[in-house]
Amino acid sequence: MLFSRKTDKKTTDKSPTKSYDPETQRPVLLCSICTGEQVAGFKDIRTGKFEEITLIRDDRELREFMETYGIDKVTKEY
Repeated sequence: MLFSRKTDKKTTDKSPTKSYDPETQRPVLLCSICTGEQVAGFKDIRTGKFEEITLIRDDRELREFMETYGIDKVTKEY
């Protein structure tokens, strides 16, 4: 038997559906120079530890990530 999580449908308001702590984390897009793979997530400001959230394959997925967390700007790191 397969189990899966139910996902919430997008709400009509513009409030973020998920959140992160901007005091301790910053949004980052990790990009591979070799393969071009991009992973969106949050990097802890103090420790530098990266928390992977989602794989980004196109601009639409990046927009969805930013809208979900209410982010205006994402820093790219290679």
